[in-house]
Amino acid sequence: MKNKKDPAIEIQNPFDTLARIKYYQDLNEMTTYKLAKLTNIPQSTIATWFDKNLCPPIPKLELICAAFNITLPEFFQINDEFVVVSGKQAEVMSKYNALSSSNKTIIDEIMDVVLKNQ
Repeated sequence: MKNKKDPAIEIQNPFDTLARIKYYQDLNEMTTYKLAKLTNIPQSTIATWFDKNLCPPIPKLELICAAFNITLPEFFQINDEFVVVSGKQAEVMSKYNALSSSNKTIIDEIMDVVLKNQ
């Protein structure tokens, strides 16, 4: 596995877990089939995450990270900086990632109003 960062591969949303999985798959030239074999996660499960835009649960992400030979904090690393999230933050991120784009927009607007009125 290469496991070196390729500046040609960009992740638009640093908290988009599926984009990060795809990034590391591309970086390591790893097919979904190979990822499934290395993690013992059924290929159909991985495909469902992508088809339905679902965030994998943390225990599955840990298996995926092991397949990429990285830690969970490294998985969420941005520009050589680690993003440390609490359990609650990870739960919120997981729920947010499962929303449709129109519902994400609604949540973003609600958060903007709440933050403005603090």
